[in-house]
Amino acid sequence: MIRDDIKAALVTAMKGGDKPTTQTLRLVQSSIKNRDIEARTGKAPADDDTLVTEVLQKMVKQRRESVDLYRKGNREELAAQEESEIVVIDRFLPSQMDDAAAKAAIGAIIAETGAASVKDMGKVMALVKERHATSIEPARASALVRGLLA
Repeated sequence: MIRDDIKAALVTAMKGGDKPTTQTLRLVQSSIKNRDIEARTGKAPADDDTLVTEVLQKMVKQRRESVDLYRKGNREELAAQEESEIVVIDRFLPSQMDDAAAKAAIGAIIAETGAASVKDMGKVMALVKERHATSIEPARASALVRGLLA
């Protein structure tokens, strides 16, 4: 499980004195714990790895947005810190489908649902998220679906 891998990496980082990695992994664990609390009142994913992957993808997305903003504000040191956190978080994300495989998977879902226009994007995205949430980043999936339906 991804959650166990994160705990083991945190222990290793603490023993090795790697403070930046330790700090990032503590942030990851905190975000996962917050998501667990949210899941108590709402609908939680059936698979724990799916929940953890969603949290990690959200954290990476936030950091990428921060890097862009820091670069625009000429704060290169903060952008570098965010990028180092992205590297640590990416270690625990499942490998992503390449563009060809993602387009094939989305094309199959479009054919299955009979989607014909961008109006049907919601149906397609629901199935993409259900079947490929861990292997296709949501923003990338949205762009691919929109491109295939346009």
